Amino acid sequence: MQISLDELKRRVGRAYSALSCCRLCPRNCAVNRLRNELGVCHTGKVAKVASHNIHTGEEPPISGTRGSGTIFFSSCNLKCKFCQNYPISQLGHGNPAAPQALAGMMIALQKRGAHNINIVTGSHVVPQILAGIYVAKKGCHSRFNLPIVWNSSGYDGLESLKLLDGVVDIYMPDIKYSSNDVAEHYSAATNYWDIVRPVIKEMHRQVGDLEIGKNGLAAKGLIIRHLLLPEGGEGTEKVLKFISEEISNKTYISLMSQYFPTHKAVGHPVLGRQITKQEWKAAEKMLQKYGLENGWVQA
Repeated sequence: MQISLDELKRRVGRAYSALSCCRLCPRNCAVNRLRNELGVCHTGKVAKVASHNIHTGEEPPISGTRGSGTIFFSSCNLKCKFCQNYPISQLGHGNPAAPQALAGMMIALQKRGAHNINIVTGSHVVPQILAGIYVAKKGCHSRFNLPIVWNSSGYDGLESLKLLDGVVDIYMPDIKYSSNDVAEHYSAATNYWDIVRPVIKEMHRQVGDLEIGKNGLAAKGLIIRHLLLPEGGEGTEKVLKFISEEISNKTYISLMSQYFPTHKAVGHPVLGRQITKQEWKAAEKMLQKYGLENGWVQA
């Protein structure tokens, strides 16, 4: 059930208060972002946006026939060696966008026919996003009513997710790794596996299994993405076992095989090559092994 406008306004206030000693994500930097002190995400009080546009390359229930209204936020709380968008995620390319500007982007994307608003890499700017949604919804002439998709790395804060309860319709997180050590080495992410499991459980608690309407579009629910890496460094079997046994065997999974080396992965002894056909075929068989029939394998 969607929350009321009054409740959304209260959430915005609570979220901005949290910026004064920021622990919105698992980094727990404790900097005062209201005074533009910077932590790992290098983002102060105002969010930055790299791009906003109609995107047709998402999973079929998200892209549909008219595309997903994607808002790509600058910076990130991960430092992935193989990030394909590192100029945005790690160099911070983008422009400041106050809540009014974010609301304008959402309304403009709706007018262009987007099926949903797809928030990409928003884990570090939850207050700003909530404020943008509030401004979009309170406009008496906007009639903003698109579903909200939360597209994240899975390295989210539990308290931040609770602020999103009743706001986000579709969660589409990554589960990148099933090993803390690998996550630390590849993404400088402390305790990733320990953090991502309760995060996914909270997302599923809020929205449940994916619901797809007669029009083929996702209305509500959870989609999990998992990128295959060379030599199985992502720990796919452990990831799928967790999803099947602790989330739901009805979970929709996007198993992504399109990895290629970029950024610091170029020349890396493990990450410096694409995955083989044998590697992605083995991962595909694991979907069957754990009874996960609702999945896509993206070549």
